[in-house]
Amino acid sequence: MSVSERDSSLEGMDHGDMPGMGGMSPPPPSSSMNGTTGMHRKMIMHMTFFWGKNAEILFNGWPGTNTGMYVLALVIVFVLSFLIEWLSHCQLTKSGSSNVAAGLLQTFLHALRVGLAYIVMLAVMSFNVGVLLVAVADHTLGFFFFASRIFNKSAAVTGSDLPPMSC
Repeated sequence: MSVSERDSSLEGMDHGDMPGMGGMSPPPPSSSMNGTTGMHRKMIMHMTFFWGKNAEILFNGWPGTNTGMYVLALVIVFVLSFLIEWLSHCQLTKSGSSNVAAGLLQTFLHALRVGLAYIVMLAVMSFNVGVLLVAVADHTLGFFFFASRIFNKSAAVTGSDLPPMSC
């Protein structure tokens, strides 16, 4: 393509105020960007730990600025962490059950535990200190109830259906 052919193919384009571009300008900002206008967002995505109820945990805009919804989010993280610890230390298979049934149950429990652990991990990745403290405190509390010898003296002997979680 010669220079004159290229220049003639660009004649109909608006190149804005750029030197040598003949009026090319960027497209106007869209008003359909996540329900906001332009590039402005209502919530700030934190990339360092912060303390406060105005956060986004797991879902866009949730819990937002509502204190009750923030407390609900903390309760959900608490329950999920507790459930992870229970799944890590429970024994649901009976000693006389078939290997296939026990294997399928163990596989399902493992998938459930890993999925819940990833959800808690994503919640902690909101960088909200309250979520981090609730997750750590409840994993600790769950271990205290389900794995320590205080409440379950046979835990060290019998184990659980699942192997311990490793990072």
